[in-house]
Amino acid sequence: MERRDFIKITGAGALALSAAAVGCAPKKKAVAVEEGTGEMVYRVNPVNGDKVSLLGFGCMRWPMIDQDGQMVIDQEAVNEMVDYAIEHGVNYFDTSPAYLQGQSEKAAGIALSRHPRDKYFIATKLSNFGDQSPEASLQMYKDSFEQLKTDYFDYYLLHAIGSGGVAAFRQRYVDNGMMEFLVKEREAGRIRNLGFSFHGKPSEFDELIALHDRGEYHWDFVQIEMNYVDWTHADARNANAIYLYNELDKRGIPIVIMEPLLGGRLANVPDDIAAQMKEREPDKSIASWAFRFCGTYPRVLCTLSGMTNMDPLIDNIKTFTYFKPLTDEELAFLEEMVFKMKAYPTVNCTDCKYCMPCPWGIDIPGIFKHYNTAIQDGRYPQTQEQKDYKKLKRAYLVSYDRAIPTLRQADHCIQCGECLSHCPQSIPIPRELQRINRFVEQLKQDTL
Repeated sequence: MERRDFIKITGAGALALSAAAVGCAPKKKAVAVEEGTGEMVYRVNPVNGDKVSLLGFGCMRWPMIDQDGQMVIDQEAVNEMVDYAIEHGVNYFDTSPAYLQGQSEKAAGIALSRHPRDKYFIATKLSNFGDQSPEASLQMYKDSFEQLKTDYFDYYLLHAIGSGGVAAFRQRYVDNGMMEFLVKEREAGRIRNLGFSFHGKPSEFDELIALHDRGEYHWDFVQIEMNYVDWTHADARNANAIYLYNELDKRGIPIVIMEPLLGGRLANVPDDIAAQMKEREPDKSIASWAFRFCGTYPRVLCTLSGMTNMDPLIDNIKTFTYFKPLTDEELAFLEEMVFKMKAYPTVNCTDCKYCMPCPWGIDIPGIFKHYNTAIQDGRYPQTQEQKDYKKLKRAYLVSYDRAIPTLRQADHCIQCGECLSHCPQSIPIPRELQRINRFVEQLKQDTL
């Protein structure tokens, strides 16, 4: 989108949309929980009767601290958060050997093992992105038991399949014998539910779900990216969540939701959108809209949130203990807000850090996060004619240097493309880095 088109659109006011035009009303509404009950909402897994909290704890964003120059998980803070979550009814914890440079599972294992095993469900993944050999994949699987201090997994996922379709799936899990092994592990009870997390196009999803339809492999559950933006406005390289949801719903397959907040961006929406949300629900957080959206759909078993401190944990528990499904009118309102959000030239990055480490040291997610935050907070210099342009320009450049060390900034990207295959959002990372670098240079040269 051109800069001046962006100015015109964002200054044009809210778009008027009819409820019929939005296409996002659910086929079936979840059973409403009486507001004010103060009890966690649970969904029953129809496959095995598991009573799962509608709010799940995603362990990809544990709090980190600097320890002798190394960033490590703050175990004391993790323990406190896990204790609070379990005390308030959260019982689903999702992790991976790939999260936080391999530290997430161990931290989860330490925190969770302090509680009775029947008080929580563990979900982890076979994240064999780098080495798909039988030996490495099997070792990863075995290590997860040790790290998580358990002798069975409640929910086990093939991690981030979709891109490349069935051919990539077979390379990572079939040709090395892992699918045959994992199916036997499920039969033995060491895996109680076997599924996959998906990022990709509709055609790639169709290929994977066809394996289920033909009886080649049975999926007990599927994890998808779902939020009120990606419901019908996913990036062209990814399937809309409405399509994935409906296909899984038709087959009766339970759904676990990831990225309900789009990497936190739906908790920090642009000011004009936040104002409209607050006008409707002054006592509720901006993030609560996104979680209520996911919980409105009855096939959703659990909605994951990667919470880094107690504040979002407390707020999210409040949302799901005083839960109200969205009405059709509120769904239409959110669709209107999405159209306004789409006018902002942000990068569709969820801060998952799968692209890291960059071989050239570029802080890819940090650059995108700084850029997106400036836009969403209204601190985005757009043109020299803009009010307070010089102040905004200086603030952006100073904060950029403070947030991202000089040698890790966008201008040091050599466009090698190493990151492209790792991004679950299929973001053209080198091109977006180039765009941000061009923007920074225009600010420095006063050529906007």
